Amino acid sequence: MSKESQATAPTDSVVANDAAFERLELLLGKERLDVLRESCVYVLGLGGVGSSCAEALARGGVGKLVLVDRDVVSASNINRQVLAFHSTVGQPKAHVMRSMVLDINPGAQVWASTMFVRKEQVGDQFADFPKPSYVVDAIDTISQKLAIARWCQDEGIPLVSSMGGANKLDPCRLRFARIERTSGDGLARVMRKECRKRGIRNLQVLFSDEPAACLNGPRTSEPGKRPPKGSDLGTLSYYPPIMGQMLASKVIRDLVGLQ
Repeated sequence: MSKESQATAPTDSVVANDAAFERLELLLGKERLDVLRESCVYVLGLGGVGSSCAEALARGGVGKLVLVDRDVVSASNINRQVLAFHSTVGQPKAHVMRSMVLDINPGAQVWASTMFVRKEQVGDQFADFPKPSYVVDAIDTISQKLAIARWCQDEGIPLVSSMGGANKLDPCRLRFARIERTSGDGLARVMRKECRKRGIRNLQVLFSDEPAACLNGPRTSEPGKRPPKGSDLGTLSYYPPIMGQMLASKVIRDLVGLQ
């Protein structure tokens, strides 16, 4: 297994960084901004939700980021992912996101990895990275989400996990809750059941109770063949980025002790 991780050391662009974050300091104060600069946040999954979250964390003053995604940018990502452009199609998402973060904050420390998060090896896979102050789970796969939740619970690491955003229209129905208190979200329903079976408690999630829309009808397939898995899941341009921004808001507020 190759992590293909890359770390960067802070640069000497202190003046530029001070100017970039002066509006943050006006609101948060120097002490809170210093807390963010020293914090290390993992963003696991850099799709529409995770890439927007990582961007907001970088712009929000978080000084250390571990970015993990094994996929490359595809043309179908362009409608919703902040790292997706025609110029980045085919490039590893983790590396594109790293470049974006460093363009925002050249003084940040960034680890970018294209590894596949394996449910049996989560702790071992993350052992070479700094210990996280917070973890954002923006992965779609349930088995990986459960493994990350278990690892964070066992290690006492704050975690927030994104639930389903496909086929949703109204971001005003998004909210944070413990997994036990979710409703109306198909992914959250499965996670709720599996967390109960595994003894995973008080998992903080972002979810929506809005019924999934199917405005265009299910996608058909060739006669005698089932349609591809997930082929009827559509996503609007604004929805995943709003989820990512909300996740970043929770991480930043929690790190500096603001509710």
